[in-house]
Amino acid sequence: MLEKQLMKGNEAIGEAAVIAGCRYYFGYPITPQSELIEYMARRLPAVGGTFLQAESEIAAINMVYGAAGAGARVMTSSSSPGVSLKQEGISYIAAGELPCVIVNIMRGGPGLGGIQPGQADYFQATKGGGHGDYHCIVVAPSSVQEMTDLTIHAFNLADQYRNPVMILGDGALGQMIEPVTFLDIPQFTADKSWATTGMGERNKPNSINTLYLEPETLEQVNTKLQHKYQVIEQQEVRWETSYTDDADLILVAYGITSRIATSAVEMARAAGHKVGLFRPITLWPFPKQALADIVAKASAVLTVELSAGQMVEDVNLAIKCSKPVYFHGRTGGMMMSSRDIYEKIVDILVAGRGE
Repeated sequence: MLEKQLMKGNEAIGEAAVIAGCRYYFGYPITPQSELIEYMARRLPAVGGTFLQAESEIAAINMVYGAAGAGARVMTSSSSPGVSLKQEGISYIAAGELPCVIVNIMRGGPGLGGIQPGQADYFQATKGGGHGDYHCIVVAPSSVQEMTDLTIHAFNLADQYRNPVMILGDGALGQMIEPVTFLDIPQFTADKSWATTGMGERNKPNSINTLYLEPETLEQVNTKLQHKYQVIEQQEVRWETSYTDDADLILVAYGITSRIATSAVEMARAAGHKVGLFRPITLWPFPKQALADIVAKASAVLTVELSAGQMVEDVNLAIKCSKPVYFHGRTGGMMMSSRDIYEKIVDILVAGRGE
């Protein structure tokens, strides 16, 4: 599996999941992620796995709850409004400390919106989405190759921390075809003595519960979860930078938008402008300290998103509003061009010089 092969992003996620040991998939079709569910329908039976198209997104996420509770490596996927329907189940899974992988190939919204790419599910993914104090670990690939690598990594993270992990992609990444190599990434060996697999040699059966009628007990559960999230924030932050060492203006972008922003940064550099790019790979935990350290040497920040400006909030929090934060975005499935971003860069730099 070390040779390069051309694959569509959605299908590459599916193959990477199989390589990672995923043998259970439950989902429901929705564009632009339907190729992933189609791929799993073909692929899982061939490796002794189970594929099931549920009657709804709500049913699918509760099937994930059951399989994860039994200790299986399990995945589901959907696109924006479908993930909205899964939110109650995701909260239950987080409360039960069950490992699973959830894929959101985002589309334009709100409402049913359209099938074109979007990034307006950032708040939903990083701020919880469902009820209660919980977090999914959220990773944002920017290429088909990274989709494969982060999918395998996501299953390892899920098992390591007993936590749902969300892969936040978009319609462009899901549909594009690029060469990929499936790397030999070791599986994390997890102790799953907690799984509901029957009595075995235990004196009493395992049980997974998220209902605690005594507030003192529920507070203890929340305290335990928050401690785990603090560890994740310390240990699992990922980001990438380019041209940031001497940059006066730092662009912040993730996913497909970071690729467009990279071209804009290169255009700016060719024109003599000191511009760099900061790409968060983990959206939760957000790489706050890394961004703050880089922005400390710059004059301003430009956040670029396919939304009305959701990541702007985390950027401002990370740098404690110490520098001006500008925004450039498109919504509704519209894509900006590198020229659009370059012109915004020039406008900011000219305004900064008082011209």
